[in-house]
Amino acid sequence: MYDVLDKLELWRQQGQQIGVATVISTWGSSPRPVGAKLITTLRGDIAGSVSAGCVEGVVIEACRQAIKSGQPQVLKFGVADENAWEVGLACGGTIEVMVEPFTALSGVYEPLRQRLLNHQPLALISTLVGDATQINRKLLVYPDGRSEGDLRLTESQHQQVVAYTLERLGSGEGATLQLEGGPRLFIEVYPPVPRLVIVGAVHIAEVLVSMASMLGYETIIVDPRAAFATSERFPQATRIIREYPQHALPELGLDASTYLVVLTHDPKLDDPSLYVGLTSPVRYVGALGSQRTNARRVERLRQMGVSEEQLARLHAPIGLPLGGRSPAEIALSIMAQITQVRYGQLI
Repeated sequence: MYDVLDKLELWRQQGQQIGVATVISTWGSSPRPVGAKLITTLRGDIAGSVSAGCVEGVVIEACRQAIKSGQPQVLKFGVADENAWEVGLACGGTIEVMVEPFTALSGVYEPLRQRLLNHQPLALISTLVGDATQINRKLLVYPDGRSEGDLRLTESQHQQVVAYTLERLGSGEGATLQLEGGPRLFIEVYPPVPRLVIVGAVHIAEVLVSMASMLGYETIIVDPRAAFATSERFPQATRIIREYPQHALPELGLDASTYLVVLTHDPKLDDPSLYVGLTSPVRYVGALGSQRTNARRVERLRQMGVSEEQLARLHAPIGLPLGGRSPAEIALSIMAQITQVRYGQLI
């Protein structure tokens, strides 16, 4: 939704009739992930993608039908489907796409939009298949278990849906859910925006901030040296904190959506940063330096009380071993490793 939100709001304000298509499930080598969206208008405007071009033509026509009928539908494309060959999805992938009129979202759109603009997590639940009273109904679920909207479920079904939705929100992955004796639902999750916290306003950090911003991370620079930590050097940084890391990091509310990178080469800054990171629930902790530098660092951290289990979380020397040496190449190796950890593709 993030990549089409601006266009969606523009077309809404213009009074356009809008259709929304969303990938709800994938198998095999599907080109776009669950949650990917395409939006279109009756006049022919298009934004987003559900298949990197493979099935867009069929989906756009289905959106036009949904706008006119006011009814949603679920499309399925796979290698055994004649439509799939016609539109080019012959690579072994299968996708399901929910197509609906934007009017189905009208009851929850504004709170959904505000949460997304503020990068606040939530989940949106849609009825895929159900009785006539349940079609085009939505439910927002917030991380604290509150909900907004109405799917016309029984109380026990509602509780089951909210509990499952909170699990999916925690995992960061959307899913479909078939309720026993009830409708089939799509749970679309918007987890917390990932944060990259960089200790050390060094040259590598300048490139790293740019790369991370492009990949959708909030970026925070922490460095007490005012001459280094400037907005001129880091114009894309979400925030610059000119404090010692042992004071700044605990105030950031470090959590599983946080990735910590330590680049200073100065034990006075590195060691307290790593201590805070390794003893917190951050998703990733990495530190710049050679094997010899890291061996000395690890010994100091042991003396500070960091356990062996916690030390095993440290990525040092930082980054995937790509062989590069320039600041940009090192930044690339760091973001590659962070991406690997984020999606669980460890080797």
